[in-house]
Amino acid sequence: MSILDRYVLKKFLVPFTYCFLGFVGIWFIFDLADNLQDFIQGQATFEVLLGYYASQVPEIIVIALPLGTLLALLYALSAMSRANEIISMLGAGRSVVRILIPLMLVGLVLSGVNAYFNYESAPQATGMKKTVVGDIKRGKKKERAISGHLFKNREEHRVWYAARLNLDTETMQDLQIIQQDANGHIREQWYASLASYDPTSATWNLQNARHVVMEPNGDIVKTEMLERMPVEGFSETPWRVASSRMNADYLSVPELRDYLKYNSDFPETRLAPYRTHLYYRWALPMVCFLVVFVAAPCGIVYSRRGVLGGVALAITVFFALVLTSNLFVALGKGSRVSPFVAAWGPMIAFFAVGLYLLWMRSTNRDLPRLRIPGLS
Repeated sequence: MSILDRYVLKKFLVPFTYCFLGFVGIWFIFDLADNLQDFIQGQATFEVLLGYYASQVPEIIVIALPLGTLLALLYALSAMSRANEIISMLGAGRSVVRILIPLMLVGLVLSGVNAYFNYESAPQATGMKKTVVGDIKRGKKKERAISGHLFKNREEHRVWYAARLNLDTETMQDLQIIQQDANGHIREQWYASLASYDPTSATWNLQNARHVVMEPNGDIVKTEMLERMPVEGFSETPWRVASSRMNADYLSVPELRDYLKYNSDFPETRLAPYRTHLYYRWALPMVCFLVVFVAAPCGIVYSRRGVLGGVALAITVFFALVLTSNLFVALGKGSRVSPFVAAWGPMIAFFAVGLYLLWMRSTNRDLPRLRIPGLS
């Protein structure tokens, strides 16, 4: 790495650190102001608050990294342009693209960091936020449970109904399991007051259980009642049974894959939100890299008059990407466009716009100007 590369990195990393920490601080202040009354009502201790905000770190990192990258690039490159340092580098024989290579590498690293948090911890932090705040407000943890839950395994012709499914203990109360044949005739039924799952042996343990075997015409062939009845051979797990009621917005990449694997028999319209978010988990982190292609050419200016216009253009394009991404994700969840297009379409378009702006700056062409009617 040359001296100029290290200099460019230093010029970027200092404002990036301030911008990133500033966004984290602003988020903390707004979140504390929003939930302060609940914290006071629940008499939350310092350890409880520390645990809550520690759990939210992945979410704020995913949000703050692209914004910090955008503003730091605009500030650093604009400052270097005003001091004629960019012109000096160009005069030394370096092209605009060569000057920006260290920043592109940093963008790739930041995208990797963002992908790491967006893979699992950030979606889960978003999903548990309201639950944790509610627990603090009540002063005790509320059980996560689903009431009146129905799950149908279409591949193995099995129907599960639980009056209550506890997500924390992974137990089911007042459970009924109906096994059908390929023609839809009921062949077996299980009833239990309580059911738990042993993952080591893949066995369901039914308490106060009753097992009924039936003929296709409905005649009962066999009935047995046991205080404890182990049942093997079922592919369902508590997570799989509960997954049909889970929100795709809050599932990690492994959970989304499991959902699509175990519920592949669901209608495509029902699977669309989960396919869309699976692609989007990988597309969203790339914003940190792609923003370099927009912020950099807008931040490099050759006259003082062009600084404000370049900054305004970069911020406008960035927030246009945010709005477009949210719109396409909504269309993907509604099965209006394919999941891949919903997740990657805006990113590809944003990358194309960035390449166009970079080409214009590299060939010393003027960037498009934002004109506001009545002010220009």
